[in-house]
Parts: sequence; structure tokens; C-alpha cells
Amino acid sequence: MPKVLRPHPSVYPLRLYGDPVLRRKANPVSDVAASVSVPGFERASLKEVAHSLLETMFVARGVGIAAPQVGLSQRLFVAVEYEDDEEENENQPDKPLRSKVLRDFVFVNPVLTVINKKKDDHMTEGCLSIPNIYEEGVKRSRAVRVDYLDLDGQPQSIEAEDYLARVFQHEIDHLNGVLFLDHLPASVTDEYRKELSALQRQAKANLKELEG
Repeated sequence: MPKVLRPHPSVYPLRLYGDPVLRRKANPVSDVAASVSVPGFERASLKEVAHSLLETMFVARGVGIAAPQVGLSQRLFVAVEYEDDEEENENQPDKPLRSKVLRDFVFVNPVLTVINKKKDDHMTEGCLSIPNIYEEGVKRSRAVRVDYLDLDGQPQSIEAEDYLARVFQHEIDHLNGVLFLDHLPASVTDEYRKELSALQRQAKANLKELEG
């Protein structure tokens, strides 16, 4: 009996630390006009998937999310640049993040080029697939260029500095099976052994439910 797939969702369930898909190198998108299959869900256009990725990111209160984080092993990620208003953020922590967006980005088959080799390791970094763990010390290039295709298949390029450059590097790491903890000493991972073991168990349970 064929497996019944769920309708394409507006918000995806997140794949968590320990899920094998997070360690795979994602495949290039061969045709932006072709539909794709996120495991467990009906096929959808790349535009629909990108929209749901953005919605998933907003719900999780993130700044970027890569396709492997919802189980799709293809070279696609989305990101946003928010208004920087710390006082407003503190006073209205539940305000929808989409209302603070300055720009949103959808990157298909991104290629990263470092344009400033100076590294910064002072910003705190986290990951939607490793919730509630935040650490400084991840060294990222201060400025990068990303060449990519947009959702119409047209080549584009963008340069970014500092925080936005960090976001882009973090998401492209996901497309290569790399997590931000990999950039830190093993002692940091050891410090979170209990939390990471719990995430691995949850990831396994989530996969079992998805495959059922």
C-alpha cells in the first residue's frame, strides 16, 4: 500500500541535531521550475518550499534556515535582515518577526566567496536545529559575496558584512553538512552532552513518526 503523504505545509517541522540529513552534503537544484519533494509531504514548487521555509523561520524566531533543516537535501536556503531596534525587541518580544523584516533572501545553489579574510569570533551564534544552545567563539569571515540563482533561475550576487555575512556562512555550512558546534572546541560539545543526547533522541522519534 503506498504511503500517504501529508499536504504541503505552511510551516515545516524542524529536523533536530542527530538527524542524518543535517550531516549530508546537499545536492544542487537542477531545475528551479521543477517541483521538489520534502520527505513526508506532497511535492511542491520551489517557490512554495521557499515560502514555507520563511514561515518556519519566522515561527522559530530565526534569521535563516536551510533546506536540510526540514529534510530537503538540496542547496537552498532563506534568510532575512531585520530592523535593529533592541529597545522595541525587549518591550515587544512576541511581536511577529515578519513585521520587522527589512529584506528577505532566497538563495538557490549559493556559492560563497570570502572578500574580507579577517575573522570575527565575538558574536553569539545558535541554530534552529540545536535549540537553546548559544555560544560565542565561532570564527566567521567579516565580509563575503554570495553568487546564486533566484527563484526565476536568474543569476544574482550579494555582498554582506559582519552579522549578515555570518548568517550566510552559517546557512551555507548547513548545505555542506556542517553545524556551528563543529567550529568550536570539543569541550563545548561535551559541556552540552546531556542536551545534545536529548535532541538526538527527539530527532530519532521525529523520524519514526514522519516515516510512519
